[in-house]
Amino acid sequence: MSQGNFCSLCSLTDKGPLSVFLYIRMQNWGLNTYLYGPKDDLKHRLLWREAYSPDEEGQLRTLIAEAQSRGLRFVYALSPGQDIVFSSSSDVTLLKRKLRQVSDLGCQAFAILFDDIDHSLCQADSEAFSSFAHAQVFVTNEVYRFLGEPPVFLFCPTEYCDSLCSPSVSKSPYLQTVGEDLLPSITVVWTGSKVISRKLSLDNLAEVESVLQRPPLIWDNLHANDYDSRRLFLGPFKGREPQLRGHLSGLLLNPNCEFEANYIPLHSLGSWFRTGNDENKGEGKGNDMCEYCPERALSAALRDWMEELNQPLQAGNFRFLILDSDCKMDCRSIFNTTGQEGEKKRLNQSGQCHQPPPGSRSGGGSRDQKGQGRGLCSGKGLLSESQVRLLVGLHYLPHEHGPSAQKLLQDLTWLKSNCHLVSTNNKKSPPQVEEWRGRASRFQSLCEDIAQLHCSVVGGANRAVLYDLYPYVWDLRNMALVAKAFVCWLGCGKSTGVDVLGMESEPWVFKGGVSGEVQMLLPIGNSSELFTHPPPLFPTSRLYNIRPYHGKDKVRGTSGHEDQGEYPDSLLYHFPSQLRLDALPELVDISVSRTLLATLLTALKANGSQGVFCEVQPTDRQRLEFLTKLGFLEILRGEARSREGVVLGRLL
Repeated sequence: MSQGNFCSLCSLTDKGPLSVFLYIRMQNWGLNTYLYGPKDDLKHRLLWREAYSPDEEGQLRTLIAEAQSRGLRFVYALSPGQDIVFSSSSDVTLLKRKLRQVSDLGCQAFAILFDDIDHSLCQADSEAFSSFAHAQVFVTNEVYRFLGEPPVFLFCPTEYCDSLCSPSVSKSPYLQTVGEDLLPSITVVWTGSKVISRKLSLDNLAEVESVLQRPPLIWDNLHANDYDSRRLFLGPFKGREPQLRGHLSGLLLNPNCEFEANYIPLHSLGSWFRTGNDENKGEGKGNDMCEYCPERALSAALRDWMEELNQPLQAGNFRFLILDSDCKMDCRSIFNTTGQEGEKKRLNQSGQCHQPPPGSRSGGGSRDQKGQGRGLCSGKGLLSESQVRLLVGLHYLPHEHGPSAQKLLQDLTWLKSNCHLVSTNNKKSPPQVEEWRGRASRFQSLCEDIAQLHCSVVGGANRAVLYDLYPYVWDLRNMALVAKAFVCWLGCGKSTGVDVLGMESEPWVFKGGVSGEVQMLLPIGNSSELFTHPPPLFPTSRLYNIRPYHGKDKVRGTSGHEDQGEYPDSLLYHFPSQLRLDALPELVDISVSRTLLATLLTALKANGSQGVFCEVQPTDRQRLEFLTKLGFLEILRGEARSREGVVLGRLL
């Protein structure tokens, strides 16, 4: 691959309409290469020795031909490293046969990937080769010659970034062998200083180029999200100066698993590639094309994306077929087309989601309590640009939050740290109290904006975007509801003001992105089972408001807590707080009960409680299962007030 040819990396299951749509986008944005290597294609990695069936051949032939007809280079990647015996003539023959089969389908570019595998050699290979690197290089060179030395042939080493090199890039025997013995026309893949590099520097690339004795091809994991199911990266291509182009053989972007989440990453990658292009030099002086600006690229991408976000894409439209397959991939993939076939069929003609019929009780629900705070969000219609910017800001980049996420986390941290200002024992001046309440009000407004964003995505016309982004806006909405309720509770002046975080770390260390960091700022942030739950089968815009308990509220069927004395003192010592959680029978969304419970436990922990318990009838299997999944353990049986109940407890 000649210097200056840049590309986007792709792996996917659907080899038809989705690929066509992707190719159109790539063509429009100036991207020129598609790399095929999906982990759900078992014959790419796990079953690499097996040849493709006639039907599979037909699908691949169509995929290759469609790419080439649009001026795109199709690269077929194979990952044999997990179990190949390098010294086995049989394995080498099968490797050649597999790549020859794809070559006969019209493919002219290939990649052999040896990433994320064990460095050790089997006994036969240890006797045949002096090192792991020599074994890989020998097989790669032989296959490259067998295919007639194609113009594009990529090799992904096992040490593919600075942090994986031993002892360092310049002193790595593995990389030295690759640089010296791998045929010079074969391109070597590199990810940067880390697997997911925040920035790429000229100095680092110069060192790599020197050791490899060729310009590397960057496999960029900046937007890859398959290592954390709660994270999404909608921010622009960033941290890679256009001047890097002269030191690279190419650049492959490995974006989010969800197709629609990659509009801004790929759009901005195209802007980055075009910036500094020789065609723009000389004629672009004084205009925006002279220098790449991530913020400007983001605005341009948003402007174009807004036109698609509000398009009525329904089932039957070829762009909606991304919902038809279920793939599970690792960091080498680009798209994970989540299986939602059942949901697609349940969409009516207007694009709205049918709600499931009531009839099952959720979260140990009781029929004798009136529901309050239920409401259907009026988020139907068009997504506004401000909402999309909020969405992007909350799901920005792995090492950097957008403005809205920064504001959310900073305000929650400040409100939690300064809750003593509104304590009932506070003697501070009114201005300090007003400052706290003002920031609390703005924080709660931002939480409401997040909830409204969720509603707008659910009620939007573009169902493809809905199903790709829904798990993420759902997760963040639930976390925002808990945080909002917690701040509301702090405003009641009940908190002891104790330090409830207990740890300091860089903001990107916690899994879950913004949701994970908000979770860690709550008193029970390490209780992941309380916060992690899948979205409902049917996307819904129904919202529930969580607020502190008031004296005027009444709990039916109990006389309150004045009879705690009937429980053993040993129980009350370790679990001083008694819980009763009820839900209406028509409440089929179990996450509401989980969110309510998480909010309650957060408030109890912040107020100094060290444990909570509740009594459940042994016949109430649903409630027992619900609480057990949330970390409650059986403490007493047959010794509660009813002499039949089971007492479950959980330490905070």
